[in-house]
Amino acid sequence: MKPPAEAVARQEIWPSLPLEEWQDTYATLHRWTQIVGKVRLAQAPMLNHWWQVPLYVTTRGLTTSPMPHGNISFEISFDFIDHQLRVQTSEGAQRTLALAPRSVADFYNELMATLGALDVAVKIWTMPVEIDDPIPFEQDRKHHSYVPQQAQRCWRILKQTERVLQQFRCGFVGKCSPVHFFWGSFDLAVTRFSGRKAPRHPGGVPHLADWVTRLAYSHEVSSCGFWPGGGLVLEPAFYAYAYPEPEGFKNYPVRPASAYYSNDMREFLLPYEAVRRAASPDALLLEFAQSTYEAGAESGNWDRDALESGAGQISDLRN
Repeated sequence: MKPPAEAVARQEIWPSLPLEEWQDTYATLHRWTQIVGKVRLAQAPMLNHWWQVPLYVTTRGLTTSPMPHGNISFEISFDFIDHQLRVQTSEGAQRTLALAPRSVADFYNELMATLGALDVAVKIWTMPVEIDDPIPFEQDRKHHSYVPQQAQRCWRILKQTERVLQQFRCGFVGKCSPVHFFWGSFDLAVTRFSGRKAPRHPGGVPHLADWVTRLAYSHEVSSCGFWPGGGLVLEPAFYAYAYPEPEGFKNYPVRPASAYYSNDMREFLLPYEAVRRAASPDALLLEFAQSTYEAGAESGNWDRDALESGAGQISDLRN
């Protein structure tokens, strides 16, 4: 039986993205975003928890946001509608690279040449991070796939997730990260903080220096986000975790019923398909984000009255 028109429209808003169908494009795009992300890492001033390095979702793709280069600034943006990488400077100059099947090495070389031609040359460490069997960018001719429709579907999921997580972020007045895309692990996340320091992180994250992890997790967090899958998680999923993980966290009755705790990942997971096929995807994702936050905040004895108060909201200021 043909599905009703509203169901078809809903599935287009939250498109299908089985991992096995786009693994090759995913692997190539992951490395491309790392090249661009490392340019931002090299140029942006240091911020707490590495907040200067992620990319941000835009109406067309992902961007670095403006980065300083001496007295001028420049920005690099992925456009997954016209399938271009766009480099713009505050001096009015612009260059584009086609997003098309090409090796990581070719992408790296052309981008570096483009930055040089725009007088914003940047030197980066060319070894990928958080990736098994890393190959230096300038040597990587193994990864060269790019199917435009697949890359665009991934961006559309990120766009919808970013929209919902921005709404979730509004309910918290404590320290909270932006909703941002970490190119190391290729995930979109928002992170809340209790305000207390965390115990020294043990490190051990594959292909990531321990000191990097320790800076990221210097304070207690509750984090929620989206990941296209890979490794122990074979399909796209929303995730949530707390660091340090408090006693009782994994047994907390989170919602919805399709969410579960992964002992391997040490985090709650909600299959993307459960959200995509829900009558109200936004409501289901918000329920997951809120209940997993509550799991960490309640189990970890966060001061919720202070962190979730309405003080400073526009409605209060009008009274």
